[in-house]
Amino acid sequence: MENLYNDLKDSFDQIDLVQNFGTVTGVSGLTLSCTGVENTVMGSQCYVEDLEGHRHAAEVVGYKDGEVLLMPFGAVEGFGPNCRVYVAQKGQNVVVNNAYLGRVINALGQPIDGKGMLKTTGELCHLKRKPPMPGQRQAVGEKLDVGVRALNTFVPICEGQRLGIFSGSGVGKSVLMSMIAKSSNADVNVIGLVGERGREVKEFIERNLGEEGLKRSVVVVATGDEPPLMRRQAAYMTMAVAEYFRDQGQKVMLFMDSVTRFAQAQREVGLSAGEPPTTKGFTPSVFSELPRLLERAGQSEEGQQGSITGIFTVLVEGGDMDEPVADSVRGIVDGHILLDRTLAERGHFPAIDVLKSVSRMLPDCHSDQQLQLMNRARGLLATYSDMEELIRLGAYAKGSDAKIDEAINYHDALEGFLRQGHKEATTIDQGFAALDALLASRKEA
Repeated sequence: MENLYNDLKDSFDQIDLVQNFGTVTGVSGLTLSCTGVENTVMGSQCYVEDLEGHRHAAEVVGYKDGEVLLMPFGAVEGFGPNCRVYVAQKGQNVVVNNAYLGRVINALGQPIDGKGMLKTTGELCHLKRKPPMPGQRQAVGEKLDVGVRALNTFVPICEGQRLGIFSGSGVGKSVLMSMIAKSSNADVNVIGLVGERGREVKEFIERNLGEEGLKRSVVVVATGDEPPLMRRQAAYMTMAVAEYFRDQGQKVMLFMDSVTRFAQAQREVGLSAGEPPTTKGFTPSVFSELPRLLERAGQSEEGQQGSITGIFTVLVEGGDMDEPVADSVRGIVDGHILLDRTLAERGHFPAIDVLKSVSRMLPDCHSDQQLQLMNRARGLLATYSDMEELIRLGAYAKGSDAKIDEAINYHDALEGFLRQGHKEATTIDQGFAALDALLASRKEA
């Protein structure tokens, strides 16, 4: 009863007895021009009353000719001149608490899973919080067991590391992400589905993540049909929730699918606010926001517990790894996992191209024996890859080169090792033991 009283008291303290308001003067594209709310700053949260008196959330995205530019979190239909505008808060903050665990929320922190309302009191978290100070940030921690053989052995992930999963559409990013989420030994999973297909949200939660995975997860959803501000906000909300649990001393595994859709949403917001298009139509703010967002993941500052290990998916258009968003993200994160459509078309899942994937924690995170096994297997795969076309065409004569003969001898076994069912999990020790046995048995054969 006392807790209920305190929650009600905190809620009443947040109510403003007097509210000033401005008015909408015009609507252009995705933005509203308004006057009377000049006491705002960039990112301030506002409410706009439509012609029927319903209030809708909006954000300050710019200033032009003495007017404030607002972008609603919903559609602009229903707004017109003289609609009232109220300032909700200066800056961008959200209340986060432990009740978020096991829940599915939207970009505004509202539950969308039909399980009832969330507690409205808790810790006030800044949606655009600054990353930890670089000089005080702790070093990357121990190697994490993510349950995927190809990653545990060839592309290891460490606590506080940030990796990108790069691929085209339909190659298995979401499935690989769910495999890591279910198998990792993190305390909390925070999963941001940014611009995801509406059909796939429930499938991901029920089929890929599962009931047990959801219990220790928070899922933030903004589907592709939602306005750009909601899609962009989902990324900030995901990071803010992850930072809340990290500050409590917990090991957080953060997944964001996808950073590309966040960049596209930021481009739409920037263009609407009057930014000029630059590289392939992306606005300058896209390339300033990407590092500000991704750098927030990682280890805590010295003297603090907790970490955020970030897995960020990047949708590579046309398989071009040098397109602007992919190139920018690859330069920010601490390694990349490349999914190959050719492998997926052969039924090879997860379709990880281990030769083109890199973890910047290597070689330090592997023991000498593990590093020796990995390099041995990688060398065999590289030799086969170099001669693959000639081998498949039958143009290579067996016995011409001992190294190529050896690579052919090992190839099928290594392919089988790298394949893994989405419900299967393999520990680090089991993975290296299997790789060791594979290399030893084929050598004897």
